[in-house]
Amino acid sequence: MLDDFFTRAILAGVGVAIAAAPLGCFVVWRRMAYFGDATAHAAILGVALSLAFSTSLLASVLTVSLIMAFVVSTLTDRGYAMDTLLGVIAHSALAFGLVAVSLIGGIRIDLMSYLFGDILAVGIKDLIVIWTGAVSVLFLMLWRWSALLTATLNPDLAYANGINPKHEQLVLSLALAVVVAVAIKVVGALLIAAMLIIPAATARPFSKTPESMAFIAAGIGGFSAYGGLQGSYVWDTPTGPTIVCIAAGCFILSNIVNLMKRTA
Repeated sequence: MLDDFFTRAILAGVGVAIAAAPLGCFVVWRRMAYFGDATAHAAILGVALSLAFSTSLLASVLTVSLIMAFVVSTLTDRGYAMDTLLGVIAHSALAFGLVAVSLIGGIRIDLMSYLFGDILAVGIKDLIVIWTGAVSVLFLMLWRWSALLTATLNPDLAYANGINPKHEQLVLSLALAVVVAVAIKVVGALLIAAMLIIPAATARPFSKTPESMAFIAAGIGGFSAYGGLQGSYVWDTPTGPTIVCIAAGCFILSNIVNLMKRTA
């Protein structure tokens, strides 16, 4: 079964969707879309470090993402707006990463696969990494769900209940770094933020509880991954962008349905 490259691709896409769904909900609720985009851009620097020092891609991307999160959280309260810091760090990390990759000698690099993903080239080891990361993120979200939700809805209430909102922010940053690291192979660094945000935004109008939104987002993400794979095969288009296009189509359709319900 796992000898079939298409089956591996489907499993990889579903794994990323499951990991991104609950995290994407918090990204939408906290209005952290730019933070997710910045983390994805910074991942290219992690790729460059991994190639330069022959280290684990997952470890390198995690390290760069966590350093970025630490710098942003440290400097935000010292006269810099968060969106300004994210813009500076994201584009600087992307630029340094691209320059570093171009300077690495003796290694043949398919940069497009890191930018836009290459899900059809996913191997058994990649699947293990993706699903290990996905399960880790799910357990982390389940463990901290109540605290994360409280800190997201009302920071003052969180403090009253002994919850540190900044600590929960770091938990989200860690989970986001893991998702970015495992999703690079599937949709690429430039499209990861879309897979975090679009399924969650699509699920929001049809969700009565935070938990239901996470489940619906996971379903939409999984459907987008499968539909994108089928679409790329039929239309001969890049797989990663096609997956995002399917997700975007679901978002448009959900808004049309929601509008029809309101006008009915």
